Amino acid sequence: MSAADAPAERAARLRDQLETHNYRYYVLDDPTIADAEYDRLMDELMTLERDHPELQRDDSPTRRVGSAPLSSFVERAHGEPMLSLANAFSEADVADFDRRLREALGVSDIDYMAEPKLDGLSVNLRYESGQLVTAATRGDGRVGEDITANARTIRSIPLRLQGDQVPAVIEVRGEVVIQRADFEALNERRLARGERPFANPRNAAAGSLRQLDSRITAHRPLTLFVFGTGEASEALPATHEAVLETLRQWGFRVNDQVQRVTGVSGCLAYQQHLVEVRDRLDYEIDGVVYKVNDRQVWQRLGATARAPRWALAHKLPAREASTRVRAILPSVGRTGVITPVADLEAVEVGGVTVTRATLHNLDEVHRKDVREGDAVMVRRAGDVIPEVVSVIESRRPADARAWQMPAACPVCGSDVVRIDDQAAHRCMGGLYCPAQRMGALMHFVSRRAMDIDGLGEKLIEQLVSHERVRTAADLYALTRSDLLGLERMGERSTTNLLSAIEASRETTLARFLYALGIDQVGEVTARALATHFGSLEALMAADEEDLTAVPDVGPVVAESVRQFFAQPHNREVIEALREAGVHWPDPGSAAEAAPAQPLAGQTFVLTGTLEGQTRDQARARIEALGGKVTSSVSSRTDYVVAGAEPGSKRDRADSLGVTVLDEAGFNALIN
Repeated sequence: MSAADAPAERAARLRDQLETHNYRYYVLDDPTIADAEYDRLMDELMTLERDHPELQRDDSPTRRVGSAPLSSFVERAHGEPMLSLANAFSEADVADFDRRLREALGVSDIDYMAEPKLDGLSVNLRYESGQLVTAATRGDGRVGEDITANARTIRSIPLRLQGDQVPAVIEVRGEVVIQRADFEALNERRLARGERPFANPRNAAAGSLRQLDSRITAHRPLTLFVFGTGEASEALPATHEAVLETLRQWGFRVNDQVQRVTGVSGCLAYQQHLVEVRDRLDYEIDGVVYKVNDRQVWQRLGATARAPRWALAHKLPAREASTRVRAILPSVGRTGVITPVADLEAVEVGGVTVTRATLHNLDEVHRKDVREGDAVMVRRAGDVIPEVVSVIESRRPADARAWQMPAACPVCGSDVVRIDDQAAHRCMGGLYCPAQRMGALMHFVSRRAMDIDGLGEKLIEQLVSHERVRTAADLYALTRSDLLGLERMGERSTTNLLSAIEASRETTLARFLYALGIDQVGEVTARALATHFGSLEALMAADEEDLTAVPDVGPVVAESVRQFFAQPHNREVIEALREAGVHWPDPGSAAEAAPAQPLAGQTFVLTGTLEGQTRDQARARIEALGGKVTSSVSSRTDYVVAGAEPGSKRDRADSLGVTVLDEAGFNALIN
């Protein structure tokens, strides 16, 4: 062996040794050397790679210490979609799932693989020729964030698959978690450094995995449990059980609670077992997952746009605890909806300290008769969102009084209104209220409103946090010096944005009305109001009788419009926008002419899951062409647009002889 070859051979041996020790320690929980010896081997390899840069490799264990910070995450498409799972909340739901599959397959019993549904962050790992090349979060199921640098720091993720029989390409899916013991130790270290502890293991895992600086991720005790595969260049074993065993052989950690069960009785017995051992597990779970074991029938069963038909997530019973309501506080959301929130004496529910819980709306407060000072039962619905379940009336204070929604917004002082029979109360100061500022500005600048290109959420957040923009009118006072120096704002982007703001001063009355963000007023209604009244002044002076004279404007919309313009703060912002030069053509000009309405007078019903668009997007396309969307099928319905699993509305349409369109037919009609 020549002297030149010695460093390369030594580095190769060190890499093999370190990865073997990583596997034994982080996957098998069976270490064979002391930590000090492991550190000595790692230091030797790092020195070799530093002195001989040509020896550095992407699958080297030294990559597990992290690399230089990224400026942002880039998007990464999955080879196959990471679909969601349909949910079951009761034993009857599981029985229905099993019955549907047995009927579809024509069998009397089905073998399932049952596993805990871990409460962490799902990831997709792509290996090519056995080497980890990319890692991504689940994202929207089709595209996630590239977290490759962070994934390489997780020692339970193999940088290279073990064995010789590995596909040319394979995607491995799993859940990254922080185990309870590691979580407690992590929080102890943070407290010792004077840092704020993490609220729960899931938040800690998600936050750790989405660090731009992978050196931070490297110091977080993350663990991957794999649960399946995605794209594969070669055929995998015929059963899910065999696939999991293959993943074990490749060097992954598979949860030791995974079991093969038969039929609905086996599924429910497994779920009950997990309920009993839940508190003894070293990781948080929020349910059970059942998957048909025979992968050969997966293609037969197929999937909806959101979830496979061969798998089901069974939620575990929610955990509850009793505490006391210190106060009921009205919380104003980004859209102006005011939600009553119970301020609670701190209580631990499902391993998380809860101090607040939603009461949803005033009707719910009165239905449950929750009062300040009450003793209540609190539950984390789905083990995530705390809510007040019930009142313990025997412990109610003698002076407790029924709670009422305030008449004025606690943030801006505008009127709080409940429109007609809607459940929600709203602050009507949408253009002015600081609590609604981000939502109002995002809507105002959107493409179908004022269409100010270049004003995205991140930039608006900066402008708001620097107090350079308080209302939409402030956008038109922005200067070059206001924008330069903000994140991602250089000379060119600043010039382009100022040009876009300037161009938006000239608009149409319909666009301007839509941009105001009046509740219940979409694009179609905004055009109808602009056409009917002809001027903003006439609209602002209209009463409810005037407003309901507009086609398709009923009492609910009329009341919302009237209340919006009745708020002095909203009128002040509108006047400031006019003074800033926002204008539109005179009434009756060609620019304000209503666009073609080929679907005018036609009624649609949307049902099932559409693949290429959401139902809200389909609704917007119909309404933009003058059509109307309703929720129920009747003899007056012109078309039913049916996506996957349309349900009873499709049957109703067939019985009434209503034309049914699939998504392709709908697109052809719209286009």
